[in-house]
Amino acid sequence: MNIIFWAADSTVQTNDYTTYPQTGIGQAFPLFLKDGYTVENHAKNGRSTKSFIDEGRLKKIEEKIGEGDFLFIQFGHNDEKINDPSRYTEPGGSYKSNLREFIRAARAHGAYPVLISSLERRFFGEDGKVYAGEHGEYVEAMKETAKETDTPFVDLYSMSREALSEMGEEKSRKWYMYFSKGEYATHPDESLDNTHLRYEGAVNYASMIARGLRELGGIYSSMLIDNLAL
Repeated sequence: MNIIFWAADSTVQTNDYTTYPQTGIGQAFPLFLKDGYTVENHAKNGRSTKSFIDEGRLKKIEEKIGEGDFLFIQFGHNDEKINDPSRYTEPGGSYKSNLREFIRAARAHGAYPVLISSLERRFFGEDGKVYAGEHGEYVEAMKETAKETDTPFVDLYSMSREALSEMGEEKSRKWYMYFSKGEYATHPDESLDNTHLRYEGAVNYASMIARGLRELGGIYSSMLIDNLAL
């Protein structure tokens, strides 16, 4: 059994009934995997590269990850929080250094690291176009780190921006925790959350990661169900 370990934040985390209908990308990703592959999702709400490492969460992955496994590394949303020193990282400095630590951890155990850029937030301007975005510096830093370390990179950020542009402001609401009061018994209040996902959004963005892996080819595409229409 090959295991995909996932280190990330709340956009990826596995949710339970208490947070329904919120659904993480890592929760949906097994839909695209062949038999013989499984996801062990270590993604946790509110974590950045810094806090994930400082809390010993990477160490826990290192205790279990082995040869032939994968480590998906997907951070950015919380690394940007400049007013929170427990989470903030500089995109061209500590963020890149931390990404390198995740990559080192995977390779030290014979596993394959994959860098995945952050999902875009669902923000549209008055002109109806997707907002300029706030992840740009971190996406570029991740791209640079991927190149410098010869690590595979999946650009979910760019794919999600393109998908949001095509879908438009109103139709894209169904992908996110953006809904009216009373729509869900477990979440009776109105939600205008443009960051976290519902099931359809999680599946949609998981499919984009699968597409990126298929484009990488080799061991990265071999984990996917054959003849997927992505």
